[in-house]
Amino acid sequence: MISRIDLRGDALPEGPALRDLLPRADFDVSAALEKVRPICEAVHHRGDAALIDFAEKFDGVKLDQVRVPAQALTRALEELDPAVRAALEESIRRARLVHREQRRTTHTTQVVPGGSVTEKWVPVDRVGLYAPGGRSVYPSSVIMNVVPAQEAGVESIALASPAQAPAFENDPAGGLPHPTILAACALLGVDEVYAAGGATAVAMFAYGTESCPPANMVTGPGNIWVAAAKRYFTGKIGIDAEAGPTEIAVLADATADPVHVASDLISQAEHDPLAAAVLVTDSVELADAVEKELEPQVAATKHIDDRIVPALKGRQSAIVLVDGVDEGLKVVDAYGAEHLEIQTADAAAVADRVRNAGAIFIGPWAPVSLGDYAAGSNHVLPTGGCACHSSGLSVQSFLRGIHIVEYTKDALAEVAHHVVTLAEAEDLPAHGAAIKARFGWKVPESK
Repeated sequence: MISRIDLRGDALPEGPALRDLLPRADFDVSAALEKVRPICEAVHHRGDAALIDFAEKFDGVKLDQVRVPAQALTRALEELDPAVRAALEESIRRARLVHREQRRTTHTTQVVPGGSVTEKWVPVDRVGLYAPGGRSVYPSSVIMNVVPAQEAGVESIALASPAQAPAFENDPAGGLPHPTILAACALLGVDEVYAAGGATAVAMFAYGTESCPPANMVTGPGNIWVAAAKRYFTGKIGIDAEAGPTEIAVLADATADPVHVASDLISQAEHDPLAAAVLVTDSVELADAVEKELEPQVAATKHIDDRIVPALKGRQSAIVLVDGVDEGLKVVDAYGAEHLEIQTADAAAVADRVRNAGAIFIGPWAPVSLGDYAAGSNHVLPTGGCACHSSGLSVQSFLRGIHIVEYTKDALAEVAHHVVTLAEAEDLPAHGAAIKARFGWKVPESK
């Protein structure tokens, strides 16, 4: 059900050579970019009419309007299963606890007497958030996007999610995003919600339409079309990341429970046939036990043929055998997993040595599923190895640092000769002249 890659015996290569040995899904954003280009431009030129046409084409839904009526949000919350509501409320509470602590404060550095640099943090004015709605419904992604934006102080927050086809004739939920998505928005106080999916949602936020003002930034996970649209608009709007298929890597030794490891691999494989499930271990016995355990657990769950089995059998998933935990650390750092579980002896110490991961889950009682819903951490994380240079979504994602420079005449005079010297070294004499003009065109001598 899952392949093996044996990296034992020889010294592990460094850098790209090691990354090339590891499993990874095919996810060609560049190819998708050409397909989303006409979709984005149609939204640019035709606005809501294009969104309505694409909803019918891609989602099988005939919309009367793109914006979700306020009463639909209220109804969705009123009709929400009480147990689901309680779970969402607890998820929101925990996410707020963590994200509230991330807010940066204004700080002033006194560089010299009379010369200071202050850094203040200002939220973006307006964000467009995306919650997927294809194979599954993700109210948890609503929380993970909205909470950090709110805690950052963003004043204008809009959310888009694909319209759902009616489940039956005259279905009141038909033509709207999934009711659990709407209920999550209502719980969070987000009342600007749009029935738009994929690249069309990103284009709506980037360009604006008759019903939706343009946003400064778009965040949220999605499929390859969402990732391609984000790339298309890079430079016009801010984005969080070009998220690819979800990934889990588990670094485990002989102390790990194969039942736990197998269940955690399956938990991510059920997202998508391109989802990656990778076990890195120095224990052949554990590898054998996990492989044996996958069979009955997969057979007992849902989404077997359309997601889990293709994901586990795909080239993006594997059991990687290494000589020891040290070598395993080299492998997981080269892989840079979205989600990394450490199930080894002294797991906290091992986790402390990891450099590249979107989020790290330590020990047998912190599975990725906890982070997906209720750990308090954020589950919008870098994929495709991007954890080596990028972070997950946080309050910082929605903040801009602005430097405020304030110098007195004496403070400028003290450093003026250095500024003029560097300007001349760069052959930019007007830069130096801007300093000289303040002192009667004579550079003050250094004190």
